[in-house]
Amino acid sequence: MPVSPDSLDVAFYGVRGSTPCPCAQNRRYGGNTSCVVLQSAGVDPILLDLGTGLRFFGIDAPADGQPFSGTALVSHLHWDHVQGLPFFSPINREGARLDVYGPPDNGVSLGSSFASFMNPPYFPISVGDLAGDVSFHDVDDGTMSIGPATVTTRRVPHVGATNGYRIDWGPVSVAYISDHQEPTDDPHRVDEAVLELAEGVDLLIHDAQFTADEFAQRSDWGHCSVDYALEVAHQAGVGELALFHHDPSHCDDTVDQLLAWARQSAEHLDIGSVSAPAEGQTISLSLA
Repeated sequence: MPVSPDSLDVAFYGVRGSTPCPCAQNRRYGGNTSCVVLQSAGVDPILLDLGTGLRFFGIDAPADGQPFSGTALVSHLHWDHVQGLPFFSPINREGARLDVYGPPDNGVSLGSSFASFMNPPYFPISVGDLAGDVSFHDVDDGTMSIGPATVTTRRVPHVGATNGYRIDWGPVSVAYISDHQEPTDDPHRVDEAVLELAEGVDLLIHDAQFTADEFAQRSDWGHCSVDYALEVAHQAGVGELALFHHDPSHCDDTVDQLLAWARQSAEHLDIGSVSAPAEGQTISLSLA
């Protein structure tokens, strides 16, 4: 899809959590797992997670004869966030390059973790068998420059080592907190690191896996309710909240209902707007 130098295009290629769930009931929002791509003309893209939606970004990536070059920010190592890498066709070409940043876990580097699960007998090829160059970089709390963007990384509450990211790109900002454990003791308490990432951003992409009733039954699964996503957006004063990481049991109609309820609730909160982007949808943020 053509991109403009006057906007930062935030393209959604996978919006589901936990496991791919393609079926007729999920056709509108899609069944692929986490993958969002930030693009502006003339600049290498930044990928947010490498879930199964990555394959479809590979299909859409410009076929201009130039080898792919880009950066991926991986939130954590659960399968639904990493298993798209070997199916990303642009990286399996000579001269292609992908720099992958993400958290080490329990003393194991990001690259070592990928090498262990993308390797026989779990998968027929290893990362080193790809024709392009994939480089892995451990990243904890900190700030780094990627092209024109300043990326802030903070550890966020989930199951296992998990990063949230804030991307400041010229005059606009995007926060990505795909998996976020809602506290069980106080529904209004938001981790300081999460608020630091999300404060005043134009777009907050946030975990919205459960209804309140579902969270009550699965409160230790590392995720949160739509109610809590609204609370985070309210406290951070964001421009737009994008509901993300939908539960695989939530069909399109259920997501529609949750979105309608969230929009109604947001009228009483300091949130500019609420959306639930579907696969193939792009949110454009003006750089002018």
